Amino acid sequence: MPPQPDSNLRDNTSAFYEELAAFDDFEGFTDPSRYRPLPADWQVALADIQGSTKAIAEGRYKDVNMMGAACITAVLNTLKQFHPVSDIPYVFGGDGAAFAVPGYTVDRVRDALTRTKTLCETRFGLAMRIGIVPIADLRELDRDILVAKFRLSPGNHLALFSGGGIELADKLIKDEAAGAPYREAATGPGDMPDLAGLTCRWAPIGARNGKIVSVLVMSTETDPDARVAVFRNVIACVNEALQQNFGDLSPSTDAGLRFRWPPAGLRTEAGASAGPGRFAYLRRLAAILAQSALQWMLHRAGGKAGSYDAPAYKAELIANTDFRRFDDMLRLVLDCSAEQVQALDDCLGRMRRDGGIAYGLHAAHTALMTCLVFNLEKSEHVHFLDGGDGGFAEAARHMKAQLAERG
Repeated sequence: MPPQPDSNLRDNTSAFYEELAAFDDFEGFTDPSRYRPLPADWQVALADIQGSTKAIAEGRYKDVNMMGAACITAVLNTLKQFHPVSDIPYVFGGDGAAFAVPGYTVDRVRDALTRTKTLCETRFGLAMRIGIVPIADLRELDRDILVAKFRLSPGNHLALFSGGGIELADKLIKDEAAGAPYREAATGPGDMPDLAGLTCRWAPIGARNGKIVSVLVMSTETDPDARVAVFRNVIACVNEALQQNFGDLSPSTDAGLRFRWPPAGLRTEAGASAGPGRFAYLRRLAAILAQSALQWMLHRAGGKAGSYDAPAYKAELIANTDFRRFDDMLRLVLDCSAEQVQALDDCLGRMRRDGGIAYGLHAAHTALMTCLVFNLEKSEHVHFLDGGDGGFAEAARHMKAQLAERG
């Protein structure tokens, strides 16, 4: 049984994100007034897949994506009796995730993440690194975590992070010596996380305009005002290169979304969500096949069964797709023409040469979608996008090479 937090502590700081004012215009992420510092007793938890480059080369990027999203699902599920799923700030990074959580929940968060690490390593053969860093430790190192709240639709939000704290926490847990106090080990075999709601049943989304491009941009400036100015220039650069607002280039569209049967991610979802036991995987596989067959028929017919209204769900899904996000780094998944991709690369390349940014860009023919569905009746569901053939992981590799050149 996971540790039970003291519910009497919930009144202290736990409503921080719930009470944070949300905004609808994503480009508002460059407005410092949107952000609030985390309460002093909060902590940041991180998870990432080690060796993702090798997994990508083996054609296993869907498994990598699924395990990154599994971390988010496990944490939200373990905290949902204390917090609505929309009240925990997190960000999906393709091959991992980061969260900010109230201090009193840390034991439960640790339990959820170590169970997910065990699942990842025993069932998928992928090494996962997890760590938890107190915000107080980051502030002692002159970094902070500020949070803003971007509204996708009523009841569904994305957290945006600034202040450099997420970046520093990530470096800490990856450092062999400095990260030792923060890293967490796996649990014993058979300890399964609660991954209810984690699905991957949509077909890979083909590019309508030519290419699905995954873009990462970080500022190399240290002054907060200078970083704000850099990202405002990045937004202007991106929109000018694309000759339109990037918010109009989401891969998730009515024309692009296709529900196929059997789902391409069938085995990955069954592997992630099957319980312990000799025949658990086969039972879960059969259940997903039956559920997805009904979903497939409903989407073909534009029908409804129980709380699953296929046309309404698809429209909500498009609105609730996280093709743009920010965690001290701008992350975009866009459907562009080859000319737009080249113009984007040229524009960001000029900014890099002028100083102030490092970036990564990776083009593919498809995007991958992983879904978190918590409550269909309340329209509580969020959908994570990443580019195919490595997406963000490949873009990050290119960006790291640029940073290494800087020394």
